[in-house]
Amino acid sequence: MTRMLFRENPYRSEAPARVAGHTQEGGIVLDATLFYPTGGGQPGDSGRLIWAGGEIGIATTIKAGNDAIALVPAEAAALPPVGAEVAQCLDWERRHAHMRMHTALHLLSAVVALPVTGGSVGAGRGRLDFDMAEAPADRPALEARLNALIDRDFTVTEHWIDEDELDADPGLVRTLSVRPPRGAGRIRLIGIGAGTDRVDLQPCGGTHVARTAEIGRLRLGRIEKKGRRNRRITLHLDA
Repeated sequence: MTRMLFRENPYRSEAPARVAGHTQEGGIVLDATLFYPTGGGQPGDSGRLIWAGGEIGIATTIKAGNDAIALVPAEAAALPPVGAEVAQCLDWERRHAHMRMHTALHLLSAVVALPVTGGSVGAGRGRLDFDMAEAPADRPALEARLNALIDRDFTVTEHWIDEDELDADPGLVRTLSVRPPRGAGRIRLIGIGAGTDRVDLQPCGGTHVARTAEIGRLRLGRIEKKGRRNRRITLHLDA
């Protein structure tokens, strides 16, 4: 099992680790990783590993089975040997953009308040697909509402519930295409705001910013028809 340092502190961009193994496909498994693995619409992290006598770029990160996480090399090169001590260097700019966009998409799902049928987190652009018969009539109003929530600088928090609690409150699950992972007995919830100022609360395994003001300005992109009852809404992060 790989210790998930990205879960403990998503703002950490460098950390030591030990190589626990290699996958048959040439991935590198560490005992503890800063690198988030592809999942829930969020891409795997990239960066570099450095060790005595070597260095390698990491193109992406994936789940490798048995609760392990594998770092996928960006180029054909010698891998750090099993047992080697390595320094992890995350592509922080890319990760932080994913964090900003992922939290922004949670806000979008709260504002639109319809079932989500799909989604994708990107470094500068993200989108959600909704079970929606007609596109929103007032695009400027939707964009203004999202940016107003960002300006209120809500805290973004996590807490855990057991699976029975989630079963008792199925409305917490917004996504129809991605279900919360089960089997470990606990479900991670991401909340935006608290108490009477709660804006959103839903299961999520991804990385997020600590406060909504960190997202920056959002710009509403295309709203596309993807089916009889499916509309895709795209968001862009202003630099």
